Amino acid sequence: MSYKRILITRHGGSEVLQLFEDELPEPQTGEVRVRILASGVAFTDVLIREGLYPGIPKPPFSPGYEIIGIVDKLGLGVSTLELGQRVVALTIVGGYSEYLCLPATELISVPKEVDALEAVSLVLQYVTAYQILHRIAKVKSGDRILIHGAAGGVGTALLELGKLAGLEIYGTASKSKHELVSSLGAIPIDYKNEDFVQRIYSLTGDGVDIVCDAIGGSHLLDSYKTLRKQGILINYGFSSALSGKRNRIFKLGASFILLLLLQLLPDGKKALFYNIAGFKKQHSDWFREDLTKLLDLLVHKQIKPIIADRLPLAAAARAHELLDCSAISGQLVLLCSNEGG
Repeated sequence: MSYKRILITRHGGSEVLQLFEDELPEPQTGEVRVRILASGVAFTDVLIREGLYPGIPKPPFSPGYEIIGIVDKLGLGVSTLELGQRVVALTIVGGYSEYLCLPATELISVPKEVDALEAVSLVLQYVTAYQILHRIAKVKSGDRILIHGAAGGVGTALLELGKLAGLEIYGTASKSKHELVSSLGAIPIDYKNEDFVQRIYSLTGDGVDIVCDAIGGSHLLDSYKTLRKQGILINYGFSSALSGKRNRIFKLGASFILLLLLQLLPDGKKALFYNIAGFKKQHSDWFREDLTKLLDLLVHKQIKPIIADRLPLAAAARAHELLDCSAISGQLVLLCSNEGG
């Protein structure tokens, strides 16, 4: 029996994403074969496609950082899961596929009453947002936070979770997305036509307690300038490295150097980098605990991920084109089977 998956044939633009057929994989001892319903599409996938993400395999391989699916076959020694059970997983790669074999220990059960596409949106975007707020920044009600890219996948998750935590929220976004940012409880800032540093000080008087920055590069310095005393800058991405076609590795390195220099400043402020995969390796129990808590919030309708669009698996290249031009708000999802939504 064959199945379909998307492969990155070489590093480059969205055209390197190609649909292939292969023989159905068999789960090894301790593994489960999952029939994938849907896979989230995130900007992290773009970095992986471009070869700018550490630790990824050499092409050809399938991208796909997060999946929701149904347990299709159990490998030897697996007794914690059942056939037909709905599960989610942080895959990092491999999710753009109809089937995938994963260690049973990596799978987390999904309540039957939640929407599959909303559930898969929690695995990367919402866990990232939750851990930034509660594991790293340790926010408390009344804290001020500035969120860059507030209309994106992690951005909207930060807005929702920040509102639940009672934060005073400011979010940068293009003018066309301000209505969405406002509806999620934040004061929008037009980053294209306003100096966000000046705007933050005109709105707050003395700055913010937390800045969430997925842009990186010299943008980190301006983000740092908006912090109050004892404030914290959390960098969790490097979208600035994709501006232009040249010196991308250099831009990534420069971001880390700047972050290190900011950490050395003796002014009481903090600057650090967050990566969900690295954090999960250090605190695997936290990942499971936090995702389970988010699924519970979803069950009780306290959060509602924004699904920007749902596209068939074969349209993975189109999904990346939308991300490349920042044309979406919220989460993009690939439907990997007819039951995906």
